[in-house]
Amino acid sequence: MTFPWPLSTDQETCYDTEGASVPCEATGQDAEGKPDNAKKRERFLVRADTVVDADTAQHWCRNANRFGFPHTWREAYDRVAEMNRSKAHGHADWRLPTRRELFAIISHQNINPALPREHPFRDVFPGYYWSADPCARLPNQAWYVHLGGGRIYRGMQEGAYLIWPIAGNGPVDPTENPRFRIIGPTVQDDWTGLRWTRSAGNARCTWEEALHAAVRLSQGRFGGIAHWRLPNIRELESLIDLKRHTPALPVGHPFQDVGAGYWSSTTSVYEPRYAWVLYMQDGAVGVGFKKQPTFGTLAVSGD
Repeated sequence: MTFPWPLSTDQETCYDTEGASVPCEATGQDAEGKPDNAKKRERFLVRADTVVDADTAQHWCRNANRFGFPHTWREAYDRVAEMNRSKAHGHADWRLPTRRELFAIISHQNINPALPREHPFRDVFPGYYWSADPCARLPNQAWYVHLGGGRIYRGMQEGAYLIWPIAGNGPVDPTENPRFRIIGPTVQDDWTGLRWTRSAGNARCTWEEALHAAVRLSQGRFGGIAHWRLPNIRELESLIDLKRHTPALPVGHPFQDVGAGYWSSTTSVYEPRYAWVLYMQDGAVGVGFKKQPTFGTLAVSGD
């Protein structure tokens, strides 16, 4: 079974460490070599008061702020149950979206809201939305996604965030094991088809240094592979197992020297002097200041 979630972002612009846009050629950044997104098929299909995401077959409430004000995590479940009792919009299978379902619709090119260009949703608040997933390390907390910029973090379940219901079962994470195969100094992920460096390189570096480190792996044909790069933030996040923590990687993973966090090749459009980072303790998706030597390098190849 293959990984059912998007592994590419919609980022189209490259940025330097000062936050200025730059030509993408030979940068190793997320947006380099991207196809023209304007030529893609229509992703969101409006069905009266619901929207179908053609990428995942998810059915979303078209009104992204149906309840008008924040709720606790438990209250969010109660509001969704009320929708099911009344068969709101013709559905009796409404639920809170999982973290990956929310993350799947996030744009890394747009902000406020961080949704794809020309999305059809209404009343999207550029703030925090609950997911259905609790935090494995801190079970009194649950994951939320920030619709202003795309950050994924955890909050106390007694806190108050917004609710965006989703209907239907949709795709789920694969469950077959083993997921990873060790091939020399590399790791093959059979869920995503991606090849990773086995050593997680926990030495801290700047964002530019991380980009250059991947180039050097390519020049040396590390593991017999000619095309290494810094992963985009979706590729990095695909490694996470939300049932695990410290690190938040699948049980029995083969990575060595796992550090606290890893740079992605994806710039935060919310503040382009920062790039997206995966934090390994719990699996949070945040940002790091590009010039600061704060995070490690984990290189990937799609070859």
